[in-house]
Amino acid sequence: MSRATPPRPPLTSDSAIVDLDTVVGKVVTILRAFTVDDAELTLAELVRRTGLHKATLHRLAGELVGVRLLDRTDGGYRLSGGLFELGMLASVERSLLEIAMPFLQDLYARTHETVHLGVIDGHEVVYVAKIGGHRQASAPSRTGGRMPLHCTGIGKALLAHSDPSLQAEVLAGPLERRTPRTIVAPGILSRQLHTIREKGVAFEYEESAPGIACVAAPILDVGDNSVVAAISVTGPLARYRPEAHADAVRAAATGIGSTLDRRRALR
Repeated sequence: MSRATPPRPPLTSDSAIVDLDTVVGKVVTILRAFTVDDAELTLAELVRRTGLHKATLHRLAGELVGVRLLDRTDGGYRLSGGLFELGMLASVERSLLEIAMPFLQDLYARTHETVHLGVIDGHEVVYVAKIGGHRQASAPSRTGGRMPLHCTGIGKALLAHSDPSLQAEVLAGPLERRTPRTIVAPGILSRQLHTIREKGVAFEYEESAPGIACVAAPILDVGDNSVVAAISVTGPLARYRPEAHADAVRAAATGIGSTLDRRRALR
């Protein structure tokens, strides 16, 4: 069943506006109406969330079912496995994941805590991979999900090594407060980013969710030192001390960057 979710603006990310006057814009709006909590959505709920005319939405949803981007259910519609197949064909993320996975697995074997791989998209981090066992922290992250850059360890590692213009945009705010410990003062965040660039690691202490801590490091392009992605290890603050794993996370990020460079040189 669908959950009561308020209508959302036609956005694909924090910087990409969808044109509802085009077929593509309508299709993207329909697909983006689903959230991680939605097993399925009724036609009426899709109409409410997208603002599209019922007849238009019914027609487009039927076409999306035909090309396996949506499945029809007894109660309405759900996202189809065809979307997953397309996502796995994304060349940059697939290549990055193939190279990074052995390093991520090594980090998990060493720490037995939740390990993430993420890339930057607008003002957010997109999680490409998440490894966690039975003891994993109750973190708000999920594979394919997004979080703001400023309140996550992995996001701050990405932001600290990103283009200065992007840093200026994020610092100009507003900076969303996720918990009482979220850094929402631009000056404090700016100083943290400077320290992250100096030390090569970023820390988070209950800034994205209560009770968790994190250490993260950027994966840098060997050629121009630009940021490609970042990795992190997250655990419950009650038992986990991220400082103890800073060297291991930094070494893994360096190893991934070097392997990416060698793979590129062989092409």
